[in-house]
Amino acid sequence: MLHKLKTPLSVGKIKNIRAGDEILLSGEIYGARDGAHKRFMSAISENKELPFNLNDAVIFYVGPSPTPPGKKSGSAGPTTSARMDMFMEPLLKKGLRATIGKGDRSMQAKELMKKYSSLYFIVPGGISALLASKIIEIKPIAYEDLGPEAVFKIKIKDFPLFAAYDLSGNDIFAEARLAL
Repeated sequence: MLHKLKTPLSVGKIKNIRAGDEILLSGEIYGARDGAHKRFMSAISENKELPFNLNDAVIFYVGPSPTPPGKKSGSAGPTTSARMDMFMEPLLKKGLRATIGKGDRSMQAKELMKKYSSLYFIVPGGISALLASKIIEIKPIAYEDLGPEAVFKIKIKDFPLFAAYDLSGNDIFAEARLAL
């Protein structure tokens, strides 16, 4: 099934999404990778503000390429999501509603997403040029010293995704393993 969603993503907006559904996401999302996530954890442990409000937010695990002249964005492909699993629970407690990346995740991360009503979307690798064409604007908003691992605010229109995990704990990776 195809769903057109607009951020922010409340539980009400995502409750009917099922693992395997196609998604066209529009609105504002945030790009952040390993380095930014480490700083998020430091800020949380020190009771400091994060660079953006996580409530109903979406984080895309991306380290975008520099924007070429005349373009709105450089290549913006997903990075492996499992590397961010150790950072999940504090972010989910603050209301993170969905993440975007590639690959399967740990059982612990999957259970945490179910517990906190959060989705996991995937993007197949190798389509970073297509994804860049769906970016309206991208700009760093925090931790710029990290280069491509800074935090980016990204405005998107019809960003193509697949739901990998849904709110009921269904998982397209498990379904694929069963099919084998």
